[in-house]
Amino acid sequence: MGIFQNHLMAAGAGGAEFMTATGGTITTDGDYKVHSFTSSGTFTITELGAAGGAGDQVQYLVIGGGGGSSNAGAGAGAYRTATGFTVAAQAYSITVGAGGSAGTSSTVAGSAGSNSVFSSITSNGGGGSANSSQNSVYSGNGSSGGSASGGNNATTAASSGTYGNDGGDSDGGIGAGGGGGGGAGAAGAKNTGANSSENVGGNGTASSITGSSVTRAGGGGGGGFNGTGGTNGAGGTGGGGNGNNAHNGAGTNGTANTGGGAGGCGNGTPSGGVGGSGVVIIRYQFQ
Repeated sequence: MGIFQNHLMAAGAGGAEFMTATGGTITTDGDYKVHSFTSSGTFTITELGAAGGAGDQVQYLVIGGGGGSSNAGAGAGAYRTATGFTVAAQAYSITVGAGGSAGTSSTVAGSAGSNSVFSSITSNGGGGSANSSQNSVYSGNGSSGGSASGGNNATTAASSGTYGNDGGDSDGGIGAGGGGGGGAGAAGAKNTGANSSENVGGNGTASSITGSSVTRAGGGGGGGFNGTGGTNGAGGTGGGGNGNNAHNGAGTNGTANTGGGAGGCGNGTPSGGVGGSGVVIIRYQFQ
């Protein structure tokens, strides 16, 4: 009887040894439950686990929506992850950020993605990319979009460097493509000239929070300035969209629920790409 009473005293208020919760799409990985939110919802902790253990702690991954693109590649959403985050027995509103909208032509900038939120954790959306005559769009604590082509000698607006990376710039020469968007794991690359294809998006970052390694939050590749001398960059690993080199060619969207930035469009009157939506994932021990 004494052993049984001691076990109950070590448990949470309701007598549970481990945390219980609802919300999102629930999967298991060994002794852990994983709640994945691909759209906004509610994560409700119905009971905390044993006092003095990990019964009130979770691991999280919160990624903002990727930026929308114009001529340059767009930035990935901010990538925030940590273990040992203390929670309470309550309902938490989850916001999954949408991807930024595309510029309607190479002369209209893409917009930044929307923020994703869990508790006190906010991951800003990625920066929208520049059009063919301007610098990139500043992105708060997400990655920044790439800068323009087309004779502007553009320099990128830097990210804050905390949860994202800078976009790449362009040499601004005639025929040069826009820079690549920043990714969670690396900055976007500069386009160094009309015959260069170095304007790739920055790579994303891998996480095994769901039980298998998945890379997310890649930056978009830069688009070409024209269909002959211009070049286009590949999107960064983790959902970054590819740039388009064709005159009037549209940019490629970022991959949904990765926070990937959209790829840049070719010069002319194409549309840019839409940023990939974000994601919120929460993991905790349940047995």
